[in-house]
Amino acid sequence: MAGSGMSGEERARILSEALPYLLRYDEATVVIKYGGHAMGEEELAVTFGRDVAWLQLSGLYPVVVHGGGPQINAMLERLQITSHFVDGLRITDEKMVEVVEMVLAGSVNKQVASLITAAGVTAVGISGKDGGLIRARKLVRTKKDPGSNIERVLDLGYVGEPEFVDTRVLKALQSAEIVPVIAPVGIGPDGRTYNINADTVAGAVAGALKAKRLLMLTDVPGVLDRDERLIPELTCAEAEALIADGTVSGGMIPKVEHCVQAVRAGAEGAVILDGRIPHAILLELFTEHGAGTLIRP
Repeated sequence: MAGSGMSGEERARILSEALPYLLRYDEATVVIKYGGHAMGEEELAVTFGRDVAWLQLSGLYPVVVHGGGPQINAMLERLQITSHFVDGLRITDEKMVEVVEMVLAGSVNKQVASLITAAGVTAVGISGKDGGLIRARKLVRTKKDPGSNIERVLDLGYVGEPEFVDTRVLKALQSAEIVPVIAPVGIGPDGRTYNINADTVAGAVAGALKAKRLLMLTDVPGVLDRDERLIPELTCAEAEALIADGTVSGGMIPKVEHCVQAVRAGAEGAVILDGRIPHAILLELFTEHGAGTLIRP
């Protein structure tokens, strides 16, 4: 833990609770989706970098997938490019996808990798295009016209979804004790760049790596019931039932769906947790009560 950037008091407190759980996660792969307030606030960002370093130094294999919506918005505003969204997805034309790649695979990616490296371990920023990591296909969405049952296909431009994740580059970095930090862009069969939702990429990577855990850092405590109480644990079937009956709604739906997909693709479990809480990922992995909602088979 030397060089992790934590104070001695922080290390002692976390270790006292973590010791019974360390063997459970020894050499386990943990995929972390990093975004929201945890990414935007400087103190939380520094803490996140230290926590990821702590995982690596404790014998785990963390893999980070990051977002960057606010940073993309800021750059588009500077360039006076107007964004349009459909069902929460940014319509991405050829000019815009260049900006998205520049921001995600450039400044944001390197900043996140630097936070982890500054905490005492080596992290390398890559995108889904590097080493053929993420082969993408164009995302197809349909929408019913108001007042009719006629569905029309929405053209989202260069918005994609993972078709295949080639884990070789990630396993090579893990073997070298390097933390991969992934920007969520992929490459299509036509060689074009596709912008992919970071939650989608994190779920696909977790499934492909058969990760012990997928940790989705959000700005809410986890999945809530109708009385706004945290649900500590759900099976995939139970999670889908909550979507069907409307308990899970809005922006939480795709997060839950990506967790379910990751688990069914081979991840042992997926957790939606509040990234605004300092050390949230350590609390989830190394304490009895956890810090969010666990979705399991």
